[in-house]
Formats: sequence, structure tokens, C-alpha cells
Amino acid sequence: MTGAHGMQRRVFLSLVAMSALAGCGGYRRSRANPRNWFGRSTPRRRTAEPAPANTNPLIPEREDTIFRRRRDKVYEGTPVDQVTRMVIERTSDGGIVRVEGVALRQGAFDVRLVSDTENEPVNGVLELRLMAIQPEDQPQGSERARTVLAGVFLSNQALERANEIRVIGARNEQVSRR
Repeated sequence: MTGAHGMQRRVFLSLVAMSALAGCGGYRRSRANPRNWFGRSTPRRRTAEPAPANTNPLIPEREDTIFRRRRDKVYEGTPVDQVTRMVIERTSDGGIVRVEGVALRQGAFDVRLVSDTENEPVNGVLELRLMAIQPEDQPQGSERARTVLAGVFLSNQALERANEIRVIGARNEQVSRR
């Protein structure tokens, strides 16, 4: 019984202490009370800063991501050394040209298939260049470490007008003909 009696006594003393603190006006005004850490909020007028010309404050500025690139930047890629593989996969809307290549050094990034004719064939030939941004201060590394991949979608209309698709690297090219 002493266990239960001791527990009741602790609960009673805790209730008495809390009641005493609740009635104590000094705690309410002390720095120990978290409600006193900041003063009450008061409204204040704010002068509006003028918005830059030609901007809409409701539309956020776009940032570059791997899914969306800004078109006004100049692409600084250089040709990848070798094109080792090209596959054209048909889709319901056209086809995807997937290309594998090997760069001279490891660390190549932002790999793209670039077309000077906006993916439109000229005289039945669609030329794509395998390009990447390639740092010159990287070690050569193994072929596997230098392997890069890229792909591009071609519409059914572009594929129908093309008799040949050519992917060009720095030292070789891969060609697919009908």
C-alpha cells in the first residue's frame, strides 16, 4: 500500500505546485515564459518595391533542370570521340533514337543529339551529332567510365521523310538506312 499511497502523494503535490505557479503573476511576466520572448505583433504599412519591367509577379522565374533547359543559352558541347551504338525504337507517335558513345575522358555530361536542321531530314538524310560538355582536366579512365548515352524523339513525319539516319561523332558515325 505504501506504493499507491506514495503515488497519490506525488500527484497531490504536483497539483498544488502547478496551482501555485498558475496563480503566480511573476511567472507570467518573466523571461522564462515563452509567450514573452517576442512582443505582440502589430500591423505596419509597407512600401511596395517597383516590379522589374516585363515581369509578372505571379509567374516564378524558370530555372534550368535536367527536364527543362533554357533556350537562350548557348550549348558549349563538343563532339564525342566515338559513336558505338545506335538503336531506333518505334513508338505510336514516331521513334526514339538512342545512341551510346565513348568520350576521350571520363566526366562528360549534358550529352545531347544535336541537329542543325531541327530534326528534319535534308534530301532524305537526317544527321545528328553526338555532343557533350567534356572537361579537359579529367583522367582518361576505363571505356566503361567514358561511356555516354543520349536520345532524341523523332515524329512520324520526320521518320517518313528520312531514308537514312546518321549519328556523327568526332572519329566515326553510325548509319541506319531503310
